[in-house]
This record gives sequence, structure tokens and C-alpha cells, in this order.
Amino acid sequence: MERLSGLDASFLYLETPSLHMHVAMTTVFDPSTVPGGYSFTKMQSSIAARTFSAPVFRRRLVEVPFRLGHPVWVDDFDFDIDYHVRRAAVPSPGGLRELADLAGEITGHQLDRSKPLWEIWIVEGLAGGRIGLVAKMHHSTVDGVSGAELLSVLFDLEPDPPPPPPPPERPLDTRVPSGLELMSEAIAARTMRPLEMTFDILRTGRRLLDVRKVRNEPRHRAAQAKAALPLSAPRTSFNAALTRRRTVAFAAIGLEDVKRLKNATGTTVNDVILAVSSGALRSILLDGDELPEKPLVAVVPVSVRPEEGAPRGSNQVSSMFVQLPANLHDPIDRLMAIREGTKGAKEEHNALGADLLQNWAEYATPNVFASAARLYSRMRLADRHRPIANLVISNVPGPDFPLYLGGAELVAGFPLGPVIDGMGVNITIMSYRRVLYWGIMACPEAMPKAWSLAATIPVALDELLEAARVEPATYRSEEAAAACASGIGAARDGA
Repeated sequence: MERLSGLDASFLYLETPSLHMHVAMTTVFDPSTVPGGYSFTKMQSSIAARTFSAPVFRRRLVEVPFRLGHPVWVDDFDFDIDYHVRRAAVPSPGGLRELADLAGEITGHQLDRSKPLWEIWIVEGLAGGRIGLVAKMHHSTVDGVSGAELLSVLFDLEPDPPPPPPPPERPLDTRVPSGLELMSEAIAARTMRPLEMTFDILRTGRRLLDVRKVRNEPRHRAAQAKAALPLSAPRTSFNAALTRRRTVAFAAIGLEDVKRLKNATGTTVNDVILAVSSGALRSILLDGDELPEKPLVAVVPVSVRPEEGAPRGSNQVSSMFVQLPANLHDPIDRLMAIREGTKGAKEEHNALGADLLQNWAEYATPNVFASAARLYSRMRLADRHRPIANLVISNVPGPDFPLYLGGAELVAGFPLGPVIDGMGVNITIMSYRRVLYWGIMACPEAMPKAWSLAATIPVALDELLEAARVEPATYRSEEAAAACASGIGAARDGA
């Protein structure tokens, strides 16, 4: 039995019928490398065998009676691989659009909390004989970095590896803790909270003073050298209350092209990614005649390593608020402003402390937190106040070598993060074999032009390369489509 951390549990409390707190991944595989040929049964059996190596796949939630405390994880002794690994197909022509439509439908439904919080859909019918995979896992179980680490559990480095060693003996605990036991532990934990909260209040006050000192330094007095503030974002059409529906779109650009640009401009890969996102969003907002005069604000998740003795959990993450100056006309001006802004955001984030969010999340009261989230969603309050931020942008590093699942070679992988009330679009990027794959998750009522946004991503990179007088991109989004399968339409095709 393992109790969820406050941060992990908060993703459960935030979830409503229209707000789904799971992360996802859509991938394309080449099954021609499978020894003896591909079959769904082989793929399912390979995944089933690997779940023994990671208990995260075989645990389920147990709620504390009356929600007196955070839920606990227990072994699921009724685990059924047929429920978690399913078979699906896409209609002709079986391109990226059709795969994305299926991913949007799958991610538009909540996970069943009575079972381990993950699903994998093996997708057949893709053009060129390719197969797809759509996986989703609840955010209470995994964050972006630990999700990428799970690839090492499910994937191999060669198509026909030697059989994995048998999993270590770990007796399955079929005993579910009683309600009285769970309540007793929750009440005992609550007795320490007043003292812990006092220390956290003092610690937070001291850190806020540190942030103020950083912001008052001469080189931070310029607006572009400071971190963006919550509730300072201008409203756009995609900053609206959510519905249950989700739409998904994909794009891809070359990592080497991004690195050439960052070397020429003295920036970082993350700066370039944010600048590309800013340029793409600028195009969409101009098309809708709604480009604000102020910079947009993005929430950028940051992976953190907790201090020794700090509470641990599945999510080791904090967040920065970063300005996206889509209001600036010149692409290089946008990139330089982002460089200065991210420097300031990092310094202020370090002064505030990476563990602040995790510490305060421990005090989340389940009933109050969950009720407030449902009331906020039901009354569509996100439409009635200034956005906390405009969107979430996350960049997750991936491997630069080929991976295999059940013998099938991974060709492309598009990560997908959740959208939040008031922020109807999420952009998540993962690198794989020197390509940056962009996954866009959106609520179609808030952002109906997800594919238009995807189409502008390589265009925004081209603008930056040209403005910086760097050679044009050597990797085109059309190559991503061709690599996935012959005949799969690229993200640039139409809006």
C-alpha cells in the first residue's frame, strides 16, 4: 500500500467530466521488423510481459472513506490485460489525420478509477502497412519525464532481443486495507499538518522575499527579463471553459535545424521551441483578427529532483510562467525576448524553490478541492475571469536511437498533454532520433484550428532560420509523413 502524494492526488481532485487529467502518446510503428510477422496477439503479449517489471501498471486506487485523506495505491489482483490493451482500426486512407481523429476520441474519455489508470490501443489499418499505438495514463500516475522513462520498460533496443530475465519474486498483496485502517492513517497524518503548515508558511514567505530581490535587480527591471505572472495573460478565443471533446494534431521539425538556430543566436533549444510556438500562435491569432497587444503567457512544466527526505510521488514537477511575445513582428525579436524572459523565469523559479508546489499540494483537502473543481467547471467560470495563462507548452527529451515494441520499430512518437479549463490547447514536444515531434491537444470548441496550428509550426521555424540568416531547414514535415507511411498526409496539407 502506498499513499499518493498531495501533488499526485491533486490531479484526481481536479478531474471533472470535461477536464480529463491523463497524459497520452500516439505512435507509429513499422511492423516489417517483427520476427515471424506482426499480430495483435504478439503485441499484446509483449506488453503484458513487460507490465510485471513495472508495478505502476498493476496498481489501482482505493479511496479513503469520506475522503479524509489522499487515496492509496494497492495491487490489482483482478488485473486483466484484455481490458488495458485493446485493438482498433482507422478508416481509409489510414493517414495521420485518421490516426489523430482516433486519438482525439480515445483521449476524450476518462479512465475507469476502479482499474489501473492506463489504456493502450493498438491501431491497425494505417497506410503502407504501418500500425499505430495510442496510450493514455493518468497524470496521478506519471509525469512527462517519468512517462518517457516507462519507454525503457515497454520497449527494446533491437527487434529480436533475448528473453528478459524473469521478474523478481514479488508476492501480490491481495489484501485491501479496511476503511477504518485508511481513516486512522489519514487522521494521524492530519495531526501533524498544523506544525508542517507553519513551517511552510515561514519558508514560503522567505522565498517570496528572495523572488522580490531577484525581480528588483537592475537587469531584471526590464519587463522581458522577468517571469510572467499568473492572471497576467491576455484573453484569446482558446482561453475558454472546456467541453468533454478533444481534438489532436501533429507536426514535426528537425532537431538539428533547431540546434543550428540556437547556436547562431546564442539561445537554447527550449528558447527556440518557445519561439516557434510563439510564431505559430501569432499566425493563428492574426488569421482570427485577435492578436493581443500584450505577450501571451505559457505554463512550462519543469522536472525537479526533490531534496533528500522530501515527500516523493509519481510527479516530480514544478512550473514556470513564461512570456510568448507573439505581438512582436520580427521573429528574432521574439526569440531574444524569450531568451531574456526564460532566464528571469528560471532565476525566480529557483528563488521560489522547486518543491513549493509539491509542499503546498500536501494540504489539498480532497472534498473541498474536488467540489471546487466541479463547481468551477459546471459554472464555466473560466469564461468570467482573466486567464491564468494562455496554454501549456512542455518539452520532453527522448532517445536518439531506434526503439522496438514487440519487434516493431518505432517510427514516430507524438506526446499529448492535458488541456485545462481556461487553457484550451496544450503543446507537447518529444525528441526521437533527431526529430522533434509535436503533439497538439485541444478542446475543439475552444480551438477548432488545431491542424492549422500544426501546419504553422514548420513555417514558424523557416521564418526564424531566414531572419537569423541560417541555412534553410534540412528536415521537412513532409519527411515525417513519408517516414510514417507512404501516402500519410503531412501536417502542412491544408488546415
